Amino acid sequence: MKVDSLKTNELLWQIPIWDDAARVVNVASVPQRSPFRYPGGKTWLVPRIRQWLASLPMKPAKFVEPFAGGAIVSLTVAFEQLANSAILVERDEQVAAVWQTIVNTQDGAEWLANRISTFHLTPESANTLLSSPARPTKEKAFQTIVQNRISHGGILAPGAGVLKHGENGKGILSRWYPETLKKRILDIASIRERIRFIKGDGFEIIRKNAHYDNVVFFIDPPYTASTKRAGTRLYKYHQVDHEELFRLAGKIRGDFLMTYDDAEEVRALAVKHRFETRLVAMSNTHHATMNELLIGRNLDWVK
Repeated sequence: MKVDSLKTNELLWQIPIWDDAARVVNVASVPQRSPFRYPGGKTWLVPRIRQWLASLPMKPAKFVEPFAGGAIVSLTVAFEQLANSAILVERDEQVAAVWQTIVNTQDGAEWLANRISTFHLTPESANTLLSSPARPTKEKAFQTIVQNRISHGGILAPGAGVLKHGENGKGILSRWYPETLKKRILDIASIRERIRFIKGDGFEIIRKNAHYDNVVFFIDPPYTASTKRAGTRLYKYHQVDHEELFRLAGKIRGDFLMTYDDAEEVRALAVKHRFETRLVAMSNTHHATMNELLIGRNLDWVK
């Protein structure tokens, strides 16, 4: 990603970076809808999403999340009917298998929920399951959920380690709540008519829907635009053309909200495309307060 640093230095002062670091959302106050433990999950952003959508002149016909991952934002939109429908897009084969099974497969959610609730998780059973060869989509979905729940930070990318000690020495059982997972999956299935899942390229979905004025986009790509490049170790598909993504966002007729690392490279792209930015607080998995950038055309709703 090449950025004209001279122009950046001249223009950065023109776009306000609002510091909202004092307001950190208590994620325990937000309904947990997703079956995933997802690195970079956006539970903390849910109250902001509600604010954003409430500020729009009308309820969106479609809410599109081109990089869905754990999809907590889209699920919240669907459950709370903040848009007529939510479209989840994901290219990662493992994550996609879960959403295909829950959303797109007849009786898939029921099968997956029951498979989880009846599985006896031990280091041995987990190893046997995860070392078995590729299977049909439903089995792949089950393997993915197990791997996600027992991996450090829920990371599915190659090289991710498995929990050894976990909470109170529980090891891989630390994040394994079969009845809770079963309920979340069945709850999602109960509103399936409000959700559509697409396995594919988020860029292409933006291109196909950018010209509709009643479609909004929540764009949360892997964080690889800055020198930190955290997404390179967290996600299988971490390579993203951020310059092109900002260009596409500029073509969206409806509204959009982007989230990014607070980095000079990202602010420079926002300046180049004349987007507004707001610096907001979040709490990471270690309960440390960090800042992220919200990016959009009009962020006056951020209070």
